[in-house]
Amino acid sequence: MIPLNFLLIVSLILFMVGTLTVLIRRNILMILMGLELMLNAASLLFITYARVLGNLMGQFFTLFIFVVAAVEVGLIIAIVLNIFGLKKSLLTSNFSLMRR
Repeated sequence: MIPLNFLLIVSLILFMVGTLTVLIRRNILMILMGLELMLNAASLLFITYARVLGNLMGQFFTLFIFVVAAVEVGLIIAIVLNIFGLKKSLLTSNFSLMRR
């Protein structure tokens, strides 16, 4: 069995890498990857505590996180395609308003 401390440290590292990616990168796709890393870290933490506590609430929350992430990806892809069509770039510094 994997020790609890190892899972907590992996979850923390994933969350920190995702946070740094969101804060440092300028490309929208990289920012979205950072957000997905943060969601996966939260899912790992929920699953870890569900195993420790012996209930299924962690799996329920993880399933909810996956549904939210899937909806987020669908909406964000539409927004990114619209921005790329208007600005011909995905760098956040190239646009400040989402209008023509």
